[in-house]
Amino acid sequence: MSGNASMNGNASSPIGEREALALLEAAAEARTRAYIPYSGFAVGAALLDAEGVVHPGCNIENAAYGPTNCAERTALFSAVAAGRAPRSFRAIAVTADTVEPVTPCGTCRQVFAELCAPDMPVVLGTIRGKWRVTTVAELLPGAFSSAQLEEDEARKGGARP
Repeated sequence: MSGNASMNGNASSPIGEREALALLEAAAEARTRAYIPYSGFAVGAALLDAEGVVHPGCNIENAAYGPTNCAERTALFSAVAAGRAPRSFRAIAVTADTVEPVTPCGTCRQVFAELCAPDMPVVLGTIRGKWRVTTVAELLPGAFSSAQLEEDEARKGGARP
């Protein structure tokens, strides 16, 4: 990907331009496998784990809509299912055929908050070459987390319903 490439957002992120572009290429490849008979909107994702392995993801739709799974969650769930530890991921890239870089939905942002470090780079791109880098925390400030559940449990004396 070339052309309008720029590193807006988190310029000091621990992912370099070459690595970001390689992830966007992998996300674009994953996008070609999207199952999108209803929306026609293909999204690809590529998750880089701590061992340097890239886990692809694409969106997979369902006629009932609720069971539809986004590309980002497909990549993350696939990595965890493959034995990668939550919060061990280095970066994720997401791309679609949009004018501006595509951003994850709210559900994906919450899953990022659960499975990724707050400072993990998130590369947002278009298949036309425009991209920028942000972080999990910038995408979902004030995310709900296990800390709230633990606080509630402690307040109740450790009793779970």
